[in-house]
Amino acid sequence: MGESPKLAQMIWPRSMVRGLQPQDFVSRFTALEKNAMLEMQNKTVNYRVFAGTWNVGGVSPPDDLELEDLLDTKADSYDIYVLGFQEIVSLNARNVLGPKKRSASIKWNSLIGGALNNRGRRQVGGEAMSRGRGDEAALLQEQGMFRCVMSKQMVGIFVSVWARSGLRRHVSHAAVSCVGAGVLGRLGNKGAVSVRFLLHGTSFCFVCCHLASGSEDGDALLRNADAASILSRTSFRHRRSRCPRRYSTMSRSSDRVVLLGDLNYRIAMDAGEARQLVTAKKWSMLLENDELLLELCKGRQFDSWREGAVTFPPTYKYHRDSDRFYWCVDHGSATAAGDKQHRAPAWCDRVLWRGKGMKQIRYERCGGYRLSDHRPVRAVFHTVCEVPEGY
Repeated sequence: MGESPKLAQMIWPRSMVRGLQPQDFVSRFTALEKNAMLEMQNKTVNYRVFAGTWNVGGVSPPDDLELEDLLDTKADSYDIYVLGFQEIVSLNARNVLGPKKRSASIKWNSLIGGALNNRGRRQVGGEAMSRGRGDEAALLQEQGMFRCVMSKQMVGIFVSVWARSGLRRHVSHAAVSCVGAGVLGRLGNKGAVSVRFLLHGTSFCFVCCHLASGSEDGDALLRNADAASILSRTSFRHRRSRCPRRYSTMSRSSDRVVLLGDLNYRIAMDAGEARQLVTAKKWSMLLENDELLLELCKGRQFDSWREGAVTFPPTYKYHRDSDRFYWCVDHGSATAAGDKQHRAPAWCDRVLWRGKGMKQIRYERCGGYRLSDHRPVRAVFHTVCEVPEGY
């Protein structure tokens, strides 16, 4: 088609074709085709989407780790779960350069599935059985169960997507993209795993990131560079295309985009002053110097992205199995000020989003999980999906 512009003009108005370039034709064809389809829509549906991120610090989860509180299964009101993890394996040379190890991701998926489905199996099935309707119990139980739509691991970064069984048939065109941004700007010790799918006629993309660490001058710019590289290099192959070069970029192909992960942005202020604010738990004053918020205000990175109000304590860096920050001892007294290992607490773990039809209704830290030196963060969105006519 790229060599037959006259044919293209017969299919679409000239004004729509004027901006097409041969190398862009396939990706834009997908968007135009979808837009034409949605013009015939006759309804929309609302869903609740859960997005969570957790840097687990290379710690293998115990077999009895309960994720029900993290996943808020008591609410029983979410339709899609997207979980992003960082450092599910230690970021040593063997794991970065050696053969892929899937045992960690398999274990995390097992824990997620158990947490999502155990309560639903007991509650939905029990209610119907108490009314003496076994067939109804089986049906309700199946509809209320969650199924893994897709999951992907790149070294320590892992993404897992789950949907209600009754919704699973409306999820299609699943695709993944892995972008390494670590050593030499390409290895997977840092970078992102992105997943994309259609829910009815609306496309979603979730980008799970692990950006450059460090709290020295200039490190924030390295994180900016990582983010820019990830967002520009993330692309998804069209499944129906036989040509390996036919890709669409994230920005062109997705209606709703959520970026989550250990973004590693720190607090840009004097260490002594930061210490005083941490000891006094004056989080709002500490946030005024948050690197990510400063970058968003300056517009140097994440232009057009949004973040909900950060009203929770810092997510990093804690002693394992403790609520004490790594640079403090009991009662908040500081340890050696010059020790670089004693890093100032910061909001490293964040969730951003962009796109119309999404409203964030929750954004919070899950403080009860002390497996690593990070605390998990979750966000919940109300989202509107277009349902094409006759779908």
